[in-house]
Amino acid sequence: MAHSGLIRHIIVRPKPGNKSQGLLSIDGRVQVCALGKGGIKALKREGDGATPLARMRLLSCYVRAEHLVSKATLLPMGRISSKLGWCEVPDDRNYNRPVALPYRASHETMNRADALYDVVVVMDWNITPRRRNGGSAIFFHVARPGLTPTEGCVALPGDVLRRLLPRLSAQTVLTVLR
Repeated sequence: MAHSGLIRHIIVRPKPGNKSQGLLSIDGRVQVCALGKGGIKALKREGDGATPLARMRLLSCYVRAEHLVSKATLLPMGRISSKLGWCEVPDDRNYNRPVALPYRASHETMNRADALYDVVVVMDWNITPRRRNGGSAIFFHVARPGLTPTEGCVALPGDVLRRLLPRLSAQTVLTVLR
């Protein structure tokens, strides 16, 4: 997936025979990616493990401190620290938003022990407007070895995602199709 220009469109289709993997296409090149354990769903719900059937803009990027580089992307970039969380409680006023830890409501811990959130791109899923139970923390992030299923995110091997990062911007749209 080496190419120089900015990426405008990323297309993700299901991989035949495996509902939790997809074929991610950029500039005519295809890369296998991990999808949610629930496959792709048009009606995404909190906790269903599905990747939303949707067209999502890339909004921002979070990177673990040890992986920060001067300007690795044109997306607004933040640092993942031990104090960063992401609220996943539909009735909470900060549902599907970053929160400072410790936080009283259930949340995703962004500073994980594994490498999945070394690089996290926030996609415009249930951000504006937010719908209660519409799904939270739908990210584009680093995949587990073997591209095992996510909880609803789109994930790529870390080296592939890091190579793409400088080509991503607020004009990039990731579209998940069926």
